[in-house]
Amino acid sequence: MKNIVLASTSTLYGGNYLDYLKDTILDLFAGVDHIVFIPFARPGGISHDAYTAKAQEFFDTIGIKVTGLHTFENKIAAIREAKGFFTGGGNTFLLVKELHESGLMQQLKQVVENGTPYMGASAGSNIGGVNMRTTNDMPIVYPPSFDTMGLVPFNLNPHYLDPQPELKHNGETRETRIGEFHTQNTVPVVGLREGNWIRVKGDVVTTEGTESTRIFEAGKAPYELPAGSRLNF
Repeated sequence: MKNIVLASTSTLYGGNYLDYLKDTILDLFAGVDHIVFIPFARPGGISHDAYTAKAQEFFDTIGIKVTGLHTFENKIAAIREAKGFFTGGGNTFLLVKELHESGLMQQLKQVVENGTPYMGASAGSNIGGVNMRTTNDMPIVYPPSFDTMGLVPFNLNPHYLDPQPELKHNGETRETRIGEFHTQNTVPVVGLREGNWIRVKGDVVTTEGTESTRIFEAGKAPYELPAGSRLNF
């Protein structure tokens, strides 16, 4: 049974790393004492070791040991044997490039679909969707493929922002960009505002968090779903 959390962000404004997700993380990793952290997105260029240490600092508070995937000589074996996963945020292009070039994307998909608990935040959530084409990140590298794990039958847009007319910004809104995506693609897109996440338990996929979730489907007007709504495209 799939057991997944795909969160918009790791840190709410003014909060501490992962604190707002603590109860959800305890539920996700119930009975798990050791997880593998995937640090490849490297926010701000942070090193893999430093990023893993940041994750460990939080997981120490709930009694879970963290080991960075980059430290394993045999990464495929590490994925197959892991009790759980957390993929941190950062640059989705960099994360996807590393996973594809190392032959890890499909390995990760397989074990998560077989029931190993998985949590992603931001870029780590993007790779749970069908592909990464609705990320907000700059293409700082060129991955072999934009395809991701397809753990859910839609794409995500973490850190989704509503239009703010009071700002002196003439560029495209997130809604406009997603509309552009739907001129070329039919994959639904879930806009995750800060404080929101997707919860997957088996075949049940729900919207969770403190805000409503913005849903985009090709050929339809965008609409809102309250927390606790079931997603079924």
